[in-house]
Amino acid sequence: MKHSFIYTMRWKFILAFILSIASAAATVLIAYRVLLVLVHVEPFTVPISWVVNRIGSTPVMVVAGGLLFLVYFFIFSSKILGYLEEITRGLQEIAKGNLNYTIVTKSADELGTVAEHFNRMTEKLRKSIEEERNAERTKNELITGVSHDLRTPLTSVLGYLELIESDRYSDEVELRYYTHIAYEKTKNLKKLIDRLFEYTSLSGEGIELQLKKVNIYGFLKQLAEEFIPQLSKAGMSCRMAAEDDGMFIRADGHQLMRAYENLISNAIRYGGKGKYVDIRIGKDDNAVVVEVVNYGEPIAARDLPFIFERFYRADRSRTSQNGGTGLGLAIAKSIVELHGGQISARSDRKETVFETRFPLI
Repeated sequence: MKHSFIYTMRWKFILAFILSIASAAATVLIAYRVLLVLVHVEPFTVPISWVVNRIGSTPVMVVAGGLLFLVYFFIFSSKILGYLEEITRGLQEIAKGNLNYTIVTKSADELGTVAEHFNRMTEKLRKSIEEERNAERTKNELITGVSHDLRTPLTSVLGYLELIESDRYSDEVELRYYTHIAYEKTKNLKKLIDRLFEYTSLSGEGIELQLKKVNIYGFLKQLAEEFIPQLSKAGMSCRMAAEDDGMFIRADGHQLMRAYENLISNAIRYGGKGKYVDIRIGKDDNAVVVEVVNYGEPIAARDLPFIFERFYRADRSRTSQNGGTGLGLAIAKSIVELHGGQISARSDRKETVFETRFPLI
């Protein structure tokens, strides 16, 4: 940070030095004039005459001026030195680990710059420690979530395989039933592991997006057509509405497809009662707004703040029939944010809406 010369420490000390000399000289001069008057007034005549005759007026004035200079310099520089001591105390607090301590910036000179830089350093250090703690907590949560979601189907697979291994089945029909269940549970395990790998790869720093100009209407229209078999199986259909079919964003088509596949699959999974999945495309200022809407059971208000967290599943989705992994929305959120976009959700008795926003080009 650059300052004009008048705000530098050097200038302030020079100013304090000049003021100290001027004040000392003025004080000595005033004292000299007063003593010239007092020398003719009793009882000051004898002591003043003795000092002048034995020591001399000039040495006395020089010594007195020097002492006064030191006193005035201490007074004029005390504010600077006091602020320096305050910064020192702040650094000691920070050294003790008190990262919430803030050094007040009182001046625009070098000391103020030092205080400002140390505050920034402390803030970055505090954020770094918080991020490290969050990363550790995230890792533990991830391990816990993976363990929980893998244990249930794996236990089931092992149970049925144990029945087969110990010949505890009555006929071939029951054997095929056991193997079918074990096979389906194994597929769910593979799906979970694939989703987990997908999420961890998106959460890392190695993802490089291949950004291209994408017509969002054409992109989503094509994607919706690919979901026709799924929609038909669920007894549903997809409706699209767009303010303008000529809106473009910069995106990695492959990654964006993964995000919207998860959102549309989620809408089909939980919106079967509503018979429709609506995709609305609009514009808000300089952003393209895409809403994926279903008309199933609403998401509870207590669940809405957490639905984009990995492995989080609302109570209504904790069933074996839906096959959810709890990672689809977390993956969608990661992809949207990698593109510099935003994702949010709202839900009521009328509809559940997942909204994404991307910069319009």
